[in-house]
This record gives sequence, C-alpha cells and structure tokens, in this order.
Amino acid sequence: MASEPHILLVDDERDIRDPLASYLGRSGFRVTKAENAATARQILAAHAIDLILLDIMMPGEDGLSLAGYVRATSPTPIILLTARAEETDRIVGLELGADDYVTKPFSPRELEARIKAVLRRTGGQGTMVHAPDADGYAFGPWVLKTGERELVGGDGIAVPLSTGEYNLLLAFVTHPKRVLTRDQLLDLSQGRELAAFERSVDNHISRLRKKIEADPSDPKLIKTVWGGGYMFAPEVRRL
Repeated sequence: MASEPHILLVDDERDIRDPLASYLGRSGFRVTKAENAATARQILAAHAIDLILLDIMMPGEDGLSLAGYVRATSPTPIILLTARAEETDRIVGLELGADDYVTKPFSPRELEARIKAVLRRTGGQGTMVHAPDADGYAFGPWVLKTGERELVGGDGIAVPLSTGEYNLLLAFVTHPKRVLTRDQLLDLSQGRELAAFERSVDNHISRLRKKIEADPSDPKLIKTVWGGGYMFAPEVRRL
C-alpha cells in the first residue's frame, strides 16, 4: 500500500465532509469525498480504497445498504459515522460487517486514532498484532490465507470476510479443538467491533457459520459448547 492510506469519506453533510477531509489530509491520509452512495460506488469501482468512513443517515441509498454492498464484494474496512439515536442502526451495521463506529459529534483526533487502529488490524499499516507464523491454515475444504487475508474454498473461489470475521476465524484456526469463552475470543481476535455489543461475538460466529458450514443449522466446524463458549472442531493444517 502507498505511504498515504486512501480514505473514502461518504457523508451528505458538507459542513462535516469538507472540514473532516481537510483534517485527515493534514494528518497524512489521502481523502476522496463522496456526498452519496451512488458517487461512492463509482469511486470504489475506479480506485483502490484502504478504508471507508461511512455516514449511516443519507438521502437515497443509506449507509447500511452501501456497507452491505461493500462487504459482499470486498474486505475493505468500514467505520460508521452515526448519530447517538441510531443504536439499532449501529448494531445492524456491525452485523453487516462494519469494523468500528464513531458517534456524532466526534473528535477528529479520536476518529484519526480509530482509523489507525483499524488499519493496523486489517494490515493496512504494518502487520497485525497477532500475525501468525504461517502462510495459511487449511481445514475441511477451506484455506485461510493469512498473507492475502482471504478465505478460499475447494472450488478456488474466495469468500469475502469482514475484519471481525477474519480475526475471529484466525483465532479459531490457531487454537483448534479448544473450548474458547467469549472473553477469550475477544482477547484473541483483538477486535473492538466484536466487543461493542454483548452478543456481537455470537453474531459474528453466526455469519461465519453461514459462510463455512455445509449446514449452518447443524454446524460441524464451529461447535457451541453450552455454558462454555465455542470450539473449532476440524483438524487444522498449517501451510
């Protein structure tokens, strides 16, 4: 990645969008602005974006819809910009795969710190705190490639993972056949997006199951241990 991370700032309010873009530009980021989701889609199709700052409440297509589109097509990190009254929308956004959220009105310095933290976790700047000593991990029909940060099936097709999903799956493959509590999973995945709400770990695991289990209603890979937590059941081979 270039020395200046490329941020896409999507917000329909010019009095927020323009000063924030100027502040982030002075802080060493390259910022491209979009006033709506349609413009954001065009920018995403034409440029390599390292992180998206995304307002939830916008006229026309809202931020949640755009977040769902981004997460279905790429692992690009997303930080939501939300109003205090939008707790339900924040929960939905995190379940869609957003990596973090900042509540308006916010401090630009806090937002800058959040951006840097997400970029570190996603490999945008330096390596992850818990970078594994392997190029990947194979389990069942799947390969989790740590260099590319992608999950590839037996058909060779990559399945998009959010930052939270990737970090959680990495925690599982590096600790197979062990019962892990929710608190342990939070510590291992080091994801603030998982800790934001009480049942967020369960929600991320539910989404992971839909992606990797043959029958998510009868999981064979990520098993629930009642009263204990979760266990990653398959044999894992380091690559």
